[in-house]
Amino acid sequence: MSSSQEKETSNSLYRQWQILSLLTTGKWLGTRQLQEKLELEGVMVSLRTVQRDLNQLAQRFPIENNKETPQGWRWRANAPLQSLPHMTSSQAVTFMMVEEHLKHLLPPSLIEEMNPWFDLARHSLSSQNNARQWINRVRIVPASQPLIPPTVDKQAQQGIYEGLLQDRQIECLYRARIHQAESKTYILNPLGLVQKGAVIYLICTRQGQSDVQIFALHRFQSTKVLESRALHPIHFNIDDYIESGALGFRVDFNQPTQHVMLQLKMDERTAQMFYESPLSTDQHIQILDDDLVSVEANVPFTSQLIWWLRSFGKKIIEIQPLEVAHAVYETESS
Repeated sequence: MSSSQEKETSNSLYRQWQILSLLTTGKWLGTRQLQEKLELEGVMVSLRTVQRDLNQLAQRFPIENNKETPQGWRWRANAPLQSLPHMTSSQAVTFMMVEEHLKHLLPPSLIEEMNPWFDLARHSLSSQNNARQWINRVRIVPASQPLIPPTVDKQAQQGIYEGLLQDRQIECLYRARIHQAESKTYILNPLGLVQKGAVIYLICTRQGQSDVQIFALHRFQSTKVLESRALHPIHFNIDDYIESGALGFRVDFNQPTQHVMLQLKMDERTAQMFYESPLSTDQHIQILDDDLVSVEANVPFTSQLIWWLRSFGKKIIEIQPLEVAHAVYETESS
């Protein structure tokens, strides 16, 4: 075999492996969609070649088409997992951890495509003792009081995720508070998703408004993905938005999040956590007299900061500036 023939065979094998990896056991995938997905992976191929590959693969693998025009293809429901492309132990562990911790943050359409890979990962780990032990020995626990996640309407969630995935506007019915019977209709421009504790939030703007807002997913009652493209604020960056303290929730919702130079005075024992986990990159710790320590850091002034400081009880002897101290020590009656 000549070198050119060897290269062509190698390219064909890689292309056909990619096609097998793109097919799912549930959703039909059209040849045009497969061609587009291959091109996204850098595999430039004609539609006719994709069709020919599928017909060849159907002779060796348990895949089927829907006999329609244009044709759709998928793995047969009874396809043995051994027929799917091989998965290494490291890949299997990664897929299992994605399913466990990130599944609720992925669009349902992508989850449907990923399900065969999750199944294959479980099958692969069943025969790989060391990798299976890793899954059994790794856990993620919340740093605060564990809460049961609120119930999210699955159809409304799917609309939000698809709108974000397709970068399209979303028309929704939303309830601002759980005890409020009245719901309102909004048209939103989705910008991102953030999970904070047990709650997932949609970062977005409302039609006709430029300020960035957050909406809790469990308060959406219905959603509809529109054909119109989502509008993005100029220079919006999700990391900068989070860094600003917006997800810590504003003390005054009518004002943007402010930063303060927080000054805390405490004993040496309480200060140990700040040596290991600083409040900010500019944090400064100073040893005072009488076994006292001063901690200074520039931080967003948010309700999250207030509740966090309250969790220390009397361990923090002094808080500055006064506006933060007043917010921390105010009584419910005030």
